[in-house]
Amino acid sequence: MDYKKYLVECGKRMLNSGLTVETWGNISVRDPETGLIYLTPSGMQYDIIEPEDIVVMDKEHHIVEGNRKPTIESGMHVGIMNSRPDVNAIIHTHPIDSQVFACLRRDIPPVIDEAAQLLGGTVKCAEYALPGSDELAENVINALGEGAACLMANHGAVCAGADMDVAFRVCTVLEMTAKIYYKALAIGKPVEIEEDKVLFMKDFVANHYGQGK
Repeated sequence: MDYKKYLVECGKRMLNSGLTVETWGNISVRDPETGLIYLTPSGMQYDIIEPEDIVVMDKEHHIVEGNRKPTIESGMHVGIMNSRPDVNAIIHTHPIDSQVFACLRRDIPPVIDEAAQLLGGTVKCAEYALPGSDELAENVINALGEGAACLMANHGAVCAGADMDVAFRVCTVLEMTAKIYYKALAIGKPVEIEEDKVLFMKDFVANHYGQGK
């Protein structure tokens, strides 16, 4: 696979999905065969990025290919992938409804089946730290844990997956859950799905749901 071209296409997909605006947010994908991590460049519009603008890093945070500055959150992307061998794609977004809870520094519980199935439980909000800092990367890694998504206080969201299609589904479900949770809070007290049922649905979707499982 041409990962550089693929990442350019994913950047446009993120922008056109309304998950971010302008140059904010960033994306990475790991080649599971080489372990190399491909990242979007810093401060460039997603609709003008070309394959040669993509930056390639190794697990030690060294740039091995590319002439652009990588996203300032490169430490976060590499750090997550180093701690999560099951993750090969990461999307950092700035979606509206999820950011509402990020600004409140409030977790999003599993209040709908889709969240239980794909997000795997409560989406935690990482403690605040300055963008691009080692502290922020560590906070995000801790908040993400073994889950598929977390919030970044006053900042945005991080969604992870075994591949980019899964990561995009996580983004979609997270934003949908945030929207529904927000509306439910306006009416009353939302009821969380019980932990044992969350675990059952997470396992069911991962190992039994769909064709070929």
